[in-house]
Amino acid sequence: MNSGVMPQATRLHELLALQASRQPAATALWWQGQATSYAQLQQRVAQLARRLASVGAPGDRVGILAFNGPEFIELIYAAAASGRILVPLNARLAPPEWCYQLTSSGVSLLFADSDLLQALRAGSGAPQTLLAVDLQQDYEQWLDGAQAALPATAADDPVWILYTSGSTGRPKGTVLTHRSFMAGLESAALARPVFPGDTYLYPFPLFHVAAHNVLLQHQYGAAVVLLRSFSPQETLRACRELQVTTLSLAPTMIAMLLDSPAFSPADLVTVRTIGYGASAMPETLLRRLLADTGVGLCQSYGMTELSGSAAFLTVEDHQRAVAGQPELLRTVGKPLATVQLKVVDDAGGECPTGEAGEILVKALQCMSGYWQQPEATAATLVDGWLHTGDIGRFDARGYLSIVDRKKDMIVSGGENVASREVEEVLRSHPAVRDCAVIGLPHPYWGEQVAAVVVLETEASDAELAAHCRSLLAGYKTPKGWRRVRALPLNAAGKVDKPVLRAEAAQLL
Repeated sequence: MNSGVMPQATRLHELLALQASRQPAATALWWQGQATSYAQLQQRVAQLARRLASVGAPGDRVGILAFNGPEFIELIYAAAASGRILVPLNARLAPPEWCYQLTSSGVSLLFADSDLLQALRAGSGAPQTLLAVDLQQDYEQWLDGAQAALPATAADDPVWILYTSGSTGRPKGTVLTHRSFMAGLESAALARPVFPGDTYLYPFPLFHVAAHNVLLQHQYGAAVVLLRSFSPQETLRACRELQVTTLSLAPTMIAMLLDSPAFSPADLVTVRTIGYGASAMPETLLRRLLADTGVGLCQSYGMTELSGSAAFLTVEDHQRAVAGQPELLRTVGKPLATVQLKVVDDAGGECPTGEAGEILVKALQCMSGYWQQPEATAATLVDGWLHTGDIGRFDARGYLSIVDRKKDMIVSGGENVASREVEEVLRSHPAVRDCAVIGLPHPYWGEQVAAVVVLETEASDAELAAHCRSLLAGYKTPKGWRRVRALPLNAAGKVDKPVLRAEAAQLL
């Protein structure tokens, strides 16, 4: 008997399939001026999924090393439909970092942009058994190969392994499931609703967890405008020509839009909401945006391990901020009804209002664990609570503020940089006896990576930077350098980074 209730997706790839059946002719994707309908995208995804199913077995890891493009989105859905686990690699990393992630996750099939694949092959350490498909040269031919029936998939099956810049040196592979992804989308929809006819612009890399925003749009049948990478001019042109209604930007990107010689308030006349995260919104920038446009702003607090975000500072909160409550901008808003969030002290007791402690989250959207790292998983997921490593506090109204990052994470231009990972690379230089890596304020990038070094023998800034750049991504390479005779230690015998930050700030 037909109840009249429309079926809902419980697995990631069903989002696209359902919309293809409901509105096949509607635009699913805009890419470089070309529109792809939901039916067309689903047809491509179905072919790719059956092709993937003919190689290996369910549960195999499939990697993608690429900048944004339609093939990336095809693979997101097709890997899920074929029962494979997608491993998106950060295209901005260095080849040794890619090799570590490919090896530790056990990727057997890799899709890659030509130039990135060339860089990977030029290095050493990639798995010998890795089968690579060049997205520009071989993809279409590979896609026309053998096909196989799709396996059954379950909601708790892993769907992504996404590497995060952890504080313990090597990145950890965060395992996200169909269930966690879908729960993350449910949370996002509460704070950033998608309306019929919406056109959403996505300028961030698809290899970030921020890609869940694309899936959110497809869940509700909106069109996604995909940019290869962020450009103020391209963003403004897309908003103007395609009548974009919502988009995601970092505060630095918003500033670049307003500073662009091409900017006109008319470019954003159709934009209802800009979602942002990664760093706080300066009040001056907020007032400037609202003075020139009618755009609403919504900030999110989340992380890879949460399959998205758990707290939001809403459009209404931003309006209150400019109407006499600017302190709201120093918060990340309130937790959503879909999550439990608490702040605890070192003994695990819940902190009273106004007192800082570690932020813990319990929700269906939490990761299932770290790939093949049971100890790290057990330390992070305790009694159903995810320990975020962030220090925060609640105010009397229930707004959450982030006080510090417990794990000394540096956030530069929206990218996470683990200080210990950079420190380990620096210490491998023969001239470096000891070092500490810290984040220092930067007007555009939020923070910049800086290194304080104790040297055995003389080495120039350029030499040390080149050493780091050969092993790390450019954004992880220190931009500021200080030389000291010894690093300050706290009472526990650990390097006192607050002292280093304070000393460095005096020199700025």
